[in-house]
Amino acid sequence: MKASAFVYPWDVNGDPEAPGRIAGLGVRQATLASAYHSTRALTPRHPRHRIVTAEHAAVLYPAGERWQGRALRPYAAGDWAPGDAFGEAAAALADAGLEVHTWVVLAHNSRLGAEHPETSVVNAYGDRYPWAPCIAQPATRTYLVDLAAEAAVRPGAAGTELESLGWYGFAHLHAHDKTGGVGLGDAGQYLMSLCFCGTCRAGYGTGTDADELAAAVRDALEPVWRGAPSGGGWPAVEKLLGAERAAVTRAWREPVARSLQEEAVAAVRGAAPEGFQVLLHADPVWYHVGANAGVDPGGVLGTADGVVVPCTGGAGALVPFAERAGGDSAVLAANLTVVSGMGGSPDTLAADARGAAERGATELRLYHAGLASDANLTSVRTALAELNH
Repeated sequence: MKASAFVYPWDVNGDPEAPGRIAGLGVRQATLASAYHSTRALTPRHPRHRIVTAEHAAVLYPAGERWQGRALRPYAAGDWAPGDAFGEAAAALADAGLEVHTWVVLAHNSRLGAEHPETSVVNAYGDRYPWAPCIAQPATRTYLVDLAAEAAVRPGAAGTELESLGWYGFAHLHAHDKTGGVGLGDAGQYLMSLCFCGTCRAGYGTGTDADELAAAVRDALEPVWRGAPSGGGWPAVEKLLGAERAAVTRAWREPVARSLQEEAVAAVRGAAPEGFQVLLHADPVWYHVGANAGVDPGGVLGTADGVVVPCTGGAGALVPFAERAGGDSAVLAANLTVVSGMGGSPDTLAADARGAAERGATELRLYHAGLASDANLTSVRTALAELNH
């Protein structure tokens, strides 16, 4: 199977050994960030630094003229990725024989929410989630579609992987996070991720009073706050909220996400050369939110060239996509964490890859070549050599 390693520009730029080291893992591709959220990242082998702090979501290349005069526009990176950091890293990786694809994070942007709070998801209690742009708002959708096209189609890139192309919600790795005191469960996460901004309040429909719906969500969550398990799966949402009200939320949210995915993929293809590959980071459960956006497995494979699916800890999420892919040429990439300190298991990579292939995976994605220790990378090289033998 073709394997690709995720990497940041700051892992490569300033480290002349990095491109060869990544190619030496046995991967054929590097999935290189071109638009990314705020983060604090290790660079354990870089000759100039050990920690990179990306203070806000940014594009890692010079933004184009399309953004001039627009209120919603991407932010330039600071000294963690100055100038055309993506282009510099992409050229170095290509010189090492790697095919470069862009890695584009979309509906996840805390600075956007801080400077334009009206763009954020608002929960049933009136709390804003500044990290989560509401994808139903027309101006936000236009921004995300244009960002997808520009950040995806960079010089030298043969394809793209679009992350967070859908609803974002309550779950968020935040600085000094203190939200784990109550286990919300699958259904509780969904209810806490429902948006009640002005656009969504109107979108729930003329037959539904948004105030009553928000009150029903709060009532449904009361037992959860007291420690009652919320359960998992859509039946648990219906049990908490009531089947009719749950259906109202689904009738609004599912088409909003699907149409945004369709628009963004079309915009990327419109800007890209022929043969440019477009993949989505995806979850086969439509109502899941976050980096791996919930999708309809059959629908997304009719929109994009394939999906990247989280498989660390098990590859079951691949199955719904494989069942809908049939015999076509869709890419089903199993995303496996190879950083042991982040819950990955590089020592079992070969076995995990075989298990993913049995469930339909056609390619591998390895998270993350820049963050992994030397020992982890050694395990990756060994595993890929075994798989490629």
